[in-house]
Amino acid sequence: MTSKFLFRAAVAMLAASVCFATTASAQNNKKPAAKPDPSAGAVLLGQFGDWGAYRATPEGKKVCFALSKPTSATIEPSSRKRDPSYAFVSTRPAEKVKNEISVIVGYPQKDGHDAAATIGPANYVLYTQNDGAWVKNAAEEGQMVAAMRKGSELVVKSESKSGAKTTDTYSLKGIGEALDKVAEECK
Repeated sequence: MTSKFLFRAAVAMLAASVCFATTASAQNNKKPAAKPDPSAGAVLLGQFGDWGAYRATPEGKKVCFALSKPTSATIEPSSRKRDPSYAFVSTRPAEKVKNEISVIVGYPQKDGHDAAATIGPANYVLYTQNDGAWVKNAAEEGQMVAAMRKGSELVVKSESKSGAKTTDTYSLKGIGEALDKVAEECK
């Protein structure tokens, strides 16, 4: 995976990450989600193994995130098309959010159906909305970040509205360094 590819992906995904953050916040506050600012741009802070660390300032608020693309992906049925998928860990100091794990799966997900994340022997339930997934039990988010730092791969399984089932495998090589850079940049 090249830095150039990840940088372009990060710029494209920044709007989605801002949208995810505001959607999650809106879900908790029952307010409509703010529209993302695609002109906010993202700056690559460093490439660490399979993870890139980025900084952006949508709507003037600093956001930092570590981002990766799956090293392997399967979909059943194999003829089903979908948009690219990504895993990222975001920090938004203005909202007092640190290390929020989210995944873009590349298609609208089945209503009322949770996704699953596995790191070694640890399993986590992800709640889904549209094409995104977040850790369902916020109290487990710190545990999941710690598992990501120690693990070798993250496997995310989800199901689309049309019944297609996907398994995305992310290498965790470099996640610790990327998260350290994110923490340094977004104190």
